[in-house]
Formats: sequence, structure tokens, C-alpha cells
Amino acid sequence: MQLPPLLAAETPNLTEYIVHHITFLTNKQPVGLIDFSVVNFDSVFFSIALALLFFGVFFVAARRCVTGVPGKFQCTIEMLLEQVNQQVRDTFQGTSRLIAPLALTIFCWVFLFNFMDLLPVDLLPGAASGLGLAHLKDVPSTDLNIVFGLSLTVFALIIFYSIRMKGLGGFIAEFTLHPFASKNVLVQALFVPINLLLESVMFFARPISLALRLYGNLYAGEMVFVLIALLTLTSGYHALTSAVGWALIIGQFILGLAWTGFDLIIGALQAFIFMMLTVVYLSQAYEHH
Repeated sequence: MQLPPLLAAETPNLTEYIVHHITFLTNKQPVGLIDFSVVNFDSVFFSIALALLFFGVFFVAARRCVTGVPGKFQCTIEMLLEQVNQQVRDTFQGTSRLIAPLALTIFCWVFLFNFMDLLPVDLLPGAASGLGLAHLKDVPSTDLNIVFGLSLTVFALIIFYSIRMKGLGGFIAEFTLHPFASKNVLVQALFVPINLLLESVMFFARPISLALRLYGNLYAGEMVFVLIALLTLTSGYHALTSAVGWALIIGQFILGLAWTGFDLIIGALQAFIFMMLTVVYLSQAYEHH
């Protein structure tokens, strides 16, 4: 069906707007499914910047810590530390001085990643355009490279602690002697390929589920903000001269405000889930079956 002239002219602009907001500032287009020569400069920049922000906030909190009556800033940091420590004590069954700092780092870093989604969709990309940059994505958790980098780091720690606590033989035994076991050696030998298949699927699903859960929720949240922005994209200044235009502006404001509150909850929840699953997986690595 042929589109009316107005819609035909506006439709490409809407498509270009969406494509522009989901395109990274990169050094090259990837060749094939996996291309390690590609670098998304915006994701790297914001990841490092947010890591420095996290470090700076806690460094200042540590330097300003007092033993008397704490201020609001110190109270907030202490409450966060206590909550994370409590979650680790309730979940982690081993003994390691690394787990609580790791959990705190993951929660705060991922939360800052997700918090970037609350900024107006055109704020930083518009500023980057003024500096001559063609594209800019300011939410690191909507980049599969970033979320898989986090999940694979956790995965490497799981393997390290599993071998450290159980030995290489015990680590291999978990893949070959569970869930089906038999006292008969010949029968157990028949179960080994089945156990290896089942345990491998569950084991390697951990980093994939960690990464895709975070990526999917934040990518969907970002796209909703982009779609809300489309309500008045094609109206421009003409929206101020019509009742329909004003209705779109008011509707856009209400929807944006409502989704901001919902997205804030989702961002905090996803950071908490990523942290808790990390602690749970590392706790399982410490357990002997």
C-alpha cells in the first residue's frame, strides 16, 4: 500500500532515529558473528568512567569516615556495605575475603551502568554530535561485549575456586558422576557421557544467562525510551500550535516519567540479581558434593 506523502517522508526519519540510537561508536563494522578487532569506544569510555566514579565515591567515603555521629553520606555507604555483607553471609557458605568486595563492586558498577539509561535519550548523543561524533551509546549494559565480559570474569572465578577447593579430579568428577550415579563401575561408566552432557549444559549456561538477562532487560528499557521519544519527533515546533501536539507532549512526559521510575527499579533489581547469582555460583564452587 502506498503511504501518504507526509508519512512517506517521515517514516525514514523515524527509522534513522532508532538506528542511530542503537549504533555504537566503533572503529569498524564486525566481520562475521565474532570479531575481536572491533572496539566500541563509547562502551569502553563509559565503563571506565563509571568505574572511576564508583572508586572515587567510596574513596571519599573512606577518607571522611568518622567514629562519632556519621553524616548522611557515610550512613548511606554504611547501609549499602551492611546490606551487601548480610547477603553474602546468608548466601556464601565458604570463607573468602574476596567475595564481599566482589559482590559490592558488581552491584555498584552494574547499577551505575543501568542508571545511565535514565538520562534523556538525546542528551549525551546530542552533545557527542556537536563534537563531531556520529554515534554514541551511553548505557554500557546494552552492549553484549560488556555484559559478557562481566559474566565471563565471574565464570573464570567459578572455575578457579572449584579447582582450588576440590582439586582438578573433584572438579572433573562433578561433571561425570552427577546427577546419575551407581555403585556398579560398569553402569557408572555408561552414565558418564550422560552426566557430562547434562552438567556441561548447566555449567556453561551460567555466564550466558547472567549476560543475556542483564542485556535483555536494559536493552528493552532503552528501546522503550526511544519509542516514547518518537511521539513528538516528527511534530517539531508544530506540536505547540495544535491540541493534538500538546496532547502528545503531555502524554510523552507522563509516559517518560512513569517509565523512568519503573526502569530505575528494574536497573537496581538487575544489578542485585547479577550480584546474588555471582555469590550463589561461587558458593556452589566451594561446596563438596
